Amino acid sequence: MTLNIFLGRLPLPWLDMLALLWFATAWVFYVWYADYRATRRPALRRQTDRFVRDWIARMVERDNRMLDVNVMRNLTRSSQFFASTTMLILGALVALMGYAEKAAGVLAELPFGQQVSERVWELKILLLVLIFVYAFFKFSWSIRQFGLCSILIGATRKPPADAEEYAPHIDRITLIVNFANGNFNNGLRAYYFGLAALAWFLHPVLMIAITTGVVYVLHQREYRSRTVQVMIDL
Repeated sequence: MTLNIFLGRLPLPWLDMLALLWFATAWVFYVWYADYRATRRPALRRQTDRFVRDWIARMVERDNRMLDVNVMRNLTRSSQFFASTTMLILGALVALMGYAEKAAGVLAELPFGQQVSERVWELKILLLVLIFVYAFFKFSWSIRQFGLCSILIGATRKPPADAEEYAPHIDRITLIVNFANGNFNNGLRAYYFGLAALAWFLHPVLMIAITTGVVYVLHQREYRSRTVQVMIDL
């Protein structure tokens, strides 16, 4: 009886609560697994970090560093593109809040669509807003970090006689580039999980299934893809 009263007071049906809990747990666990867990297993992020240091070490040895500036510019443009796209998505989601009741009725008519209250619909939109706000902060911080790396490249002195004497400067730039790449990567993951959250508008079971699929796809691409294998072999 007490459990029924508790479930009845929840702002969401129990199945939606379960889907939301699975979604949050899967996202947090995968970020911990991919970025913070100590492992020797080859990963796309770790292999990229290794090549970034090689690139910066070669940069220090060059007199003309226009190539390095162009590489940094391309990295920055990628973050800028996603940051601006994220702002457009957020604007659309905020506008959608004003049509919650009408949009909920349209989706309820779709196959496997679930009839929900206007409040639940707004909560689903709010989840997407939070996801893409998170993505925007990640992309915008990545842009700032790439900008700082450009300044450090510009501050690099002429090639030293021994490049290893410039190791602290190489490590400094390498770390910031890796931080920027990490933020960009987390922003991209937010887009993947945003697709899973979008499935919640149809049915919570579909959200659970697609969240599981997103984790599988991310794991395959970051640990078992041909790209990772090529970077290891070379």
